[in-house]
Amino acid sequence: MARLRHSDWPDRLWIVRHGQSAGNVARDAAELAQTHLIDIDTRDADTPLSDLGHRQSEALAAWFADLPPDRRPNVLLTSPFVRAQQTVHAVADTLDIDRSEIGVDERLREKEFGVLDRYTVSGIKASFPELAAQRASVGKFYFRPPGGESWCDVILRLRSVTEVLRRDHVGDRVLIVAHQVIVNCFRYLLECMDESQILDIDREADVPNCSITEYALDRGDPDGRFELQVANLALPLEAEGTPVTAAADRPAGPR
Repeated sequence: MARLRHSDWPDRLWIVRHGQSAGNVARDAAELAQTHLIDIDTRDADTPLSDLGHRQSEALAAWFADLPPDRRPNVLLTSPFVRAQQTVHAVADTLDIDRSEIGVDERLREKEFGVLDRYTVSGIKASFPELAAQRASVGKFYFRPPGGESWCDVILRLRSVTEVLRRDHVGDRVLIVAHQVIVNCFRYLLECMDESQILDIDREADVPNCSITEYALDRGDPDGRFELQVANLALPLEAEGTPVTAAADRPAGPR
């Protein structure tokens, strides 16, 4: 994979998936019961963390608090979805950062699933067989469900986020809290991947809740590049004795 040659990047960037949500729990229950619909009352944007998700967020915050003060995040950005905001609030409160200083950015929202929202894999195949066949033919990278987004659509909105990072946050230490597809699409952009490379990573495993993907720039090296330091680091949660969860965001099929 290529390395980004620009030096106008934050000194450090962490991209974190939110803690386990009530939607993740409901999705797992629906898949186990082999039902077609995920039973949850809230819209996706309003779905909160589960009790475990709150504990994961607290463990994540403790990990950041253990860093030296000059290595901790000084800029916090988040998806507007409730589960992401609850996760970043735990970090802000622990680091004594006022919540009003958190940047809420709609471009960091979850991938939109359109008509397939709330359907399980079996539900999609049973209720939308033509769409299931189209997705299988086109591939998840390019497939756009009616009213929803493809991975390419998500990548397009994230390209403007990377420009903001390079324009407004050079020298900063930035934490972004968002969603599984957002984490992978950022990796696609920041590590200069192609479709096959990012989908290989996606097939390997889901992004664990509250796991850390970190990039850094070595300003002491004239040839330094903005590079990946670690991907999907889940050790902070294990160290806190908090279970690691990695269930896919809902719906399961067309992530």
